[in-house]
Amino acid sequence: MHIRPARPDDAPAILAAIRPVVAAGETYALDPRMGDDDLLAYWTAPDKRTFVAEEDGTLLGTYYIRTNQGGGGSHVCNCGYVTAEAATGRGVARRMCADSIERARALGYEAMQFNFVVSTNVRAVNLWAAMGFETVGRLPGAFRHPTLGDVDALVMYRTL
Repeated sequence: MHIRPARPDDAPAILAAIRPVVAAGETYALDPRMGDDDLLAYWTAPDKRTFVAEEDGTLLGTYYIRTNQGGGGSHVCNCGYVTAEAATGRGVARRMCADSIERARALGYEAMQFNFVVSTNVRAVNLWAAMGFETVGRLPGAFRHPTLGDVDALVMYRTL
């Protein structure tokens, strides 16, 4: 698996990976009905550096890194990750997270914060904990899950 900066010609594969995740409405606080153009614009916005994980020319996942807050909070970054459905369970998210930590350090960030991890996304919560993130906040009922109703969202943080 190779991780590299996304290129414009990656757009269809990125969209194919993120569309089903957002449409499911279970892990991202984005409108599941968001149009493809808006969804791609969100994932690849100018304030983000977007990357793809690929193997033999096939996109396995994508992530972005951005400054979490401006001014006095600009030393902390934020990331979002999606593994392509066909690549789930192959360690893609772990590799993307490790890559993002190294890139964040190289970019001068001192910490990484995940602002809104849906508590029922147990695979992600466990992976982020294994990668050194601590749950530093819990937002009771902050996420409206499509089948489970209101569930907690977690704020997870680690220094770099």
